[in-house]
Amino acid sequence: MKPIEWLGSSRADVCAFPEDARIDAGWQLELVQRGDDPDDWKPIQSVAPGVREIRIREASGAFRVIYLATFEDRVLVLHAFQKKTQATAKKDLDLAALRLKRWKAER
Repeated sequence: MKPIEWLGSSRADVCAFPEDARIDAGWQLELVQRGDDPDDWKPIQSVAPGVREIRIREASGAFRVIYLATFEDRVLVLHAFQKKTQATAKKDLDLAALRLKRWKAER
């Protein structure tokens, strides 16, 4: 199982989700760690090739976890947030892209 590397505040952001969304996010990320697809996801090519968004819909709202799992040895969680509008906000996509860019620059 691949370990998760949390970038920026992504871990704290998932921990701040309401309980139902936090539990679902944890389960979906475990699927990703095992090499499986989450139950509901879509590609986010505007951030970078291979980046995906886990989509979580609970009674408490809509939540997203943006990640990259194309590496052999890890899953990068780039950003996690509650979605407030129909489209994913540009600031959320830009933050995920910035975190990935910084992570790559450190390597």
